[in-house]
Amino acid sequence: MLNRADVEEAAARISGHVRRTPVAVLEPEDAGVAVGPSLFKLEMLQHSGSFKARGAFNRLLAAREAGALPEAGVIAASGGNHGLAVGHAAARLGIQAEIFVPTTAPPVKLAALKATGAVVGLHGAEYAEAYGAAKERAAATGALFCHAYDQPEVCAGQGTTALELLEQAGPDGLDTVLVAVGGGGLLAGIAAAVDGRARVVAVEPEAIPTLHRALAAGGPVDVPVSGIAADALGARRLGGLAHETAVRHGVRSVLVPDAEIASARRALWERRRLLVEPAGAAALAALRCGAYRPEPGERVGVVLCGANTDPSDLGSGLG
Repeated sequence: MLNRADVEEAAARISGHVRRTPVAVLEPEDAGVAVGPSLFKLEMLQHSGSFKARGAFNRLLAAREAGALPEAGVIAASGGNHGLAVGHAAARLGIQAEIFVPTTAPPVKLAALKATGAVVGLHGAEYAEAYGAAKERAAATGALFCHAYDQPEVCAGQGTTALELLEQAGPDGLDTVLVAVGGGGLLAGIAAAVDGRARVVAVEPEAIPTLHRALAAGGPVDVPVSGIAADALGARRLGGLAHETAVRHGVRSVLVPDAEIASARRALWERRRLLVEPAGAAALAALRCGAYRPEPGERVGVVLCGANTDPSDLGSGLG
């Protein structure tokens, strides 16, 4: 069971290895609806371009503390962002890294991943296939496996995002935190960190409703994977930790169409000059399209979770 103490322990462990990312005022014009004093959490400014650096450092540092970091190094499977984070953390800590990604990973993420110095292998058309290949490789080599979203240390590291956000919100705090969901590692960490101090609303693309289906089915189930945010939110199945934590904290799931994600992404650039990938715009899209409707005066925190993207497609219809 993941709890706030785990997240606080992670925050102490990764201090000095990750950035305390800033916040920006979220105005009613950004949200497309009236809100109280609200904030963007600019996690796309994190090392490696997303919140994933937090979980990667926590996983590797915790293993090192426990004397469980093998000479074979670390292996991970990723749609892009997790691999970038593991590659970055491994390079900073002097650890060998091997990353398995699907052939559909965007070129901008592949180029950045190779630049970390990690060994990169392409396997399958979606994350689940790359995951299977990575697990086989880890078993064969004895390397430490760093899961993208379903390990306690990874989820706890991601949750440090929310600890910072609540501190930055000041004494009045926030009423609601909106967070995008794929496999659910960020959601699990944030829900554990918030722990009743605010409600947590999960935002998912209509094309990849992992949490939505899991809540309806009473547990994680496979879903189809497609759409503009699939490279970052393209887990076929929600993680068990995310499901357990979401149920325990009463997390609500809302779905947003790809067109609204693309619209929110463009608006962030045009209004604020904030560049995010499609997954990074999903949480804002829920406000703008009415999938989540705040109460008058509600104080909302919106996590902009990543920026590993090609800015040349900002003007296209779905990207």
